[in-house]
Amino acid sequence: MALALAVVLPSAVPVAADTSACTHHWSGPQVCIRLDGRNGGKAVRAIWINPPKKAKTRAVRLFLDGRQYGTVETARRVRGMLSHIWASFEQGAGVQVCVRFAGIRRVACDRTKCIGIRPTW
Repeated sequence: MALALAVVLPSAVPVAADTSACTHHWSGPQVCIRLDGRNGGKAVRAIWINPPKKAKTRAVRLFLDGRQYGTVETARRVRGMLSHIWASFEQGAGVQVCVRFAGIRRVACDRTKCIGIRPTW
């Protein structure tokens, strides 16, 4: 019985949630990605921190392990930043999730991680 539990538990581990990463260039466009959610289903937010003042919208793409996910979306200006959120969906563990805005070369990426079962207080 104990052996069966040892085999089942590792596959039932949720994927990390609430992580973020930004490009590390101090000049030019600053782009960030944020993963929010639990149990493998996460929303993905693309953020361009310092877009040109005239930019009200910009096309943005989402990539999972180097392949474009879905269609090109439109990021909109929110409090001086351009931002778009993809609703929560399953990405799995160990997947590289990246966002890229049209017209710039900077790409922000994060990798989904297994963190074990966290209590919900």
